[in-house]
Amino acid sequence: MLKKTTAPDIEALRLLDDRLRWLSAWTIHNANHVRESKDGLKVGGHQASCASITAIMAALYFHALGPNDKVAVKPHAGPVLHAIHYLLGSQSREQLENFRGFGGMQSYPSRTKDRIPVDFSTGSVGLGVAITAFASLVQDYLLAHGMMQPEEAGRMIALMGDAELDEGNIYECLIEAYKHDIRNCWWIVDYNRQSLDATTAERMFRRFDEIFASCGWRVVTLKYGKLMQAAFEEEGGDALKAWIDEVSNADYAALTYLGGAAWRERLLKDAPEVQPILDARDDDALHALMTNLGGHDMEAIVEAFDGAQDDVPTLFIAYTIKGQGLPFAGHKDNHAGLMNPTQIAALREKMGVAEGEEWEPWAGLGGNSAEAVKALVENSRIAKAARERPWNVAEVPSITPPAGEEQSTQAAFGRILLDLAKVGGPLADRIVTTSPDVTVSTNLGAWVNQRGLFRRQALADVFAAAKIPSAQKWGATEAGQHIELGIAENNLFLMLAALGLAGDIFGERLFPIGTVYDPFIARGLDALNYGCYQDARFMLVATPSGVTLGPEGGAHQSINPPLIAMGQPGLRHYEPAFVDELALFMEEGFRLMQSEEGESVYLRLTTRSIRQIERTDDSWKEDALQGGYWLRAPAPGAEAALVYSGAIAPEALAAWDALQEDMPGLGLLAVTSPDLLHRGWSNRRSARWGGKSAEPSHIETLLAPLSRDAGLVTLLDGSPAALSWLGGVAGHRVSPLGLDRFGQTGSLQDLYRYYRLDADAVVEACAELFLD
Repeated sequence: MLKKTTAPDIEALRLLDDRLRWLSAWTIHNANHVRESKDGLKVGGHQASCASITAIMAALYFHALGPNDKVAVKPHAGPVLHAIHYLLGSQSREQLENFRGFGGMQSYPSRTKDRIPVDFSTGSVGLGVAITAFASLVQDYLLAHGMMQPEEAGRMIALMGDAELDEGNIYECLIEAYKHDIRNCWWIVDYNRQSLDATTAERMFRRFDEIFASCGWRVVTLKYGKLMQAAFEEEGGDALKAWIDEVSNADYAALTYLGGAAWRERLLKDAPEVQPILDARDDDALHALMTNLGGHDMEAIVEAFDGAQDDVPTLFIAYTIKGQGLPFAGHKDNHAGLMNPTQIAALREKMGVAEGEEWEPWAGLGGNSAEAVKALVENSRIAKAARERPWNVAEVPSITPPAGEEQSTQAAFGRILLDLAKVGGPLADRIVTTSPDVTVSTNLGAWVNQRGLFRRQALADVFAAAKIPSAQKWGATEAGQHIELGIAENNLFLMLAALGLAGDIFGERLFPIGTVYDPFIARGLDALNYGCYQDARFMLVATPSGVTLGPEGGAHQSINPPLIAMGQPGLRHYEPAFVDELALFMEEGFRLMQSEEGESVYLRLTTRSIRQIERTDDSWKEDALQGGYWLRAPAPGAEAALVYSGAIAPEALAAWDALQEDMPGLGLLAVTSPDLLHRGWSNRRSARWGGKSAEPSHIETLLAPLSRDAGLVTLLDGSPAALSWLGGVAGHRVSPLGLDRFGQTGSLQDLYRYYRLDADAVVEACAELFLD
């Protein structure tokens, strides 16, 4: 439990609120009006959005936060977070001066780009809110599995702008959080009632209590500050409170901007009963009263935080004013508004900051006040060392490919996981699987049967208890290692991101594996990018893929995921055709997930069962891990090569067999990762201009045996652009085959023939190259 703050603490927190408002405003002003502009572009920043939340952040960081609590800060309050760390001594003046400059503090809090400790990156609206709920679930998982002690647990907190509650992913998350009975989670809404384009519709906020309460959350509303509460006890106070509760958000914002005289005129017109309250105050005092909302009143904020010290998830709705204390407070255009030099000078004078001392941490504070504030900062429980990030926590065993002459990569994936589950060991014990209601259809069923579902409260398998035959025996306990999710891909990727950050956030690395249908990656793409941006480590298994899904039809058939993978930093794509390739890539994936220089891995699998190839040795493996290898090596100076990726391998082999007598020396190149090949080639091209070593990339080495005017036929069950770029490596002619239209139902033979993915199409494409 937190101690209740004393009166001197409250005053020190108020002074910290002023310091954060000043430093965040000055940081943005310096970047836009003081620092030299090399390109003439507006640097930007959000002075108004910072000012509306400084009191909340002062109370949170210097009073309420415990040493294990983690916070996702709303994107536009990034300068406030940096100001906090500046006061703590963990941020430099140089970084503040270089706000939004190259190498300086980032526009929005970033785990990977900022130099201060950032718990969760934010920037894509709503995602930073939702990930805290999944982080809470991960913490419960670690506690249940004995990887954390109860005293190490903390609270997962999101600071959000009210407009973020328009994001649908928050409500998807809210439903999932309710199903998993999350705890130790606070969401704090900076309810300044102004977004980029408009004021917030007040009608909706009257429903948030119901929405959150129905999902098990406590809702705490901070609407009235202490000045307001005292005024409500005066003669005319009931009428004042009624007027405040009924006036529109737009009117309140406009009156805030206009000031005391406007408040007086409007109140006399709408509620003449408040005359005694008006008579007792001049215009400045009246303006101070009407802007004394709960989200700016330090005593009210501290009381609210102190009153929520259990583990019940809590939504704080803190009424605030956008731009509080700044000259454009309440103005509808203040979202990206910037104070001009005259206005910042007036604010500096108001804050008591001498010219030339703008960057001084305690400028404007008297001696006794400065000492009290410094003491509060120095004794805050967030001034702590970050947990060391764990690397190489589990040895990766050699994964033996499942036996069988004909297999699909999807089925083999399930068998590999089952074998790991049975053998056990440090790796298997730290694997956590999750899926958006496609666990069975993506071949995770056997793993779940072996390792169980995770729930804090045990759930019996009703069908098993009733002795109803079923292949799935899924009892849920605290020992389970599969987290069941509903059909919401955003939740899948946020769950993977939270699991993939367990080492960074909680000091215990996990090996998350998430499965999803390949075309539905696009439904959660923003959240996938968000996880990669934070350097979360996970394995994404997307299956089934392409028109190879056959009778399922177009809505479930993917086209562009290979291109998505090629463009996504922090995510390595492998597309195995054979199960020994899959086993190799899973081994590599587990290594990459715990390597300091590693990344997440995306495996694009298929339900198609194909005949496995016989290997004479393991020489292919090193090349396969780099993105490609010759399944049939070309003769020196060969005039052509077939290039394929993934499940389409049988068609490529059949075409090679049909052509190799007429085209001696024809090569057959297996591309296991268009992503890695393109990365290597692109890096090599850029390295030569950066003064770095420019060794040939892997794809250049692979294509080197071919004649300079050789032709390439590229083939994959996906967008042809994922391979057609190969022609640019050495100037080879290319005839690209692949999908550029939506799929449809049908047998594989019919679909491959229609979409020109069969062996005949490869032969025709090869002939076309030479006829041209």
